[in-house]
Amino acid sequence: MKASHIAPFFETLKAANPRPETELEYTSAFELLVAVLLSAQATDVSVNKATRTLFLVANTPQKILDLGLEPLESYIKRIGLYHTKAKNLLATCQMLVEQHGGQVPRSREALQALPGVGRKTANVVLNTAFGEPTMAVDTHVFRVSNRTGLAPGKNVHEVEMKLLKRIPPEYLNDAHHWLILLGRYVCTARKPLCWQCAVAPFCDFKPKTEAGR
Repeated sequence: MKASHIAPFFETLKAANPRPETELEYTSAFELLVAVLLSAQATDVSVNKATRTLFLVANTPQKILDLGLEPLESYIKRIGLYHTKAKNLLATCQMLVEQHGGQVPRSREALQALPGVGRKTANVVLNTAFGEPTMAVDTHVFRVSNRTGLAPGKNVHEVEMKLLKRIPPEYLNDAHHWLILLGRYVCTARKPLCWQCAVAPFCDFKPKTEAGR
């Protein structure tokens, strides 16, 4: 993607969705952290179904700890890898209580020290909960960045660094959500809906045919 196309690319996305938000449901930084931790290799829909009931009874680190492993697993068993996620969540809650006064830390180093929290999860929390201009690269962001030519890279870290460098500062806070939504609903993995895409004029990808409409 040409440098001159980047600003209109994001301006077009902004015009269509001025205030993009995550599709995960949450009301606090801790609830967001839990939802993102649970969302690895799972859909937002399945996570939301689980957390709607979980958060009614346990929406703080201490309340999650008070539940214990088996009851926690019963709430999240519809989510893939729920055994591992439940153990990581309990360990994370223990650290939050013991080291952070039950609050979600606002530093990347402290977030990534939590069990089950990698760089992507930390970036989501920093961006969505605390308004930091970070760039979480999931499978959708990775695909869109490479396919459009916005920030091609061989791995998520390379793509993240290029995105941070190429995206104009005025779009950076919301860019993560715009790219996820674009990848989830339009720039899909197998059959991108290029003829429906508002940012197609700025994209490097040229479909071989539109016969798959």
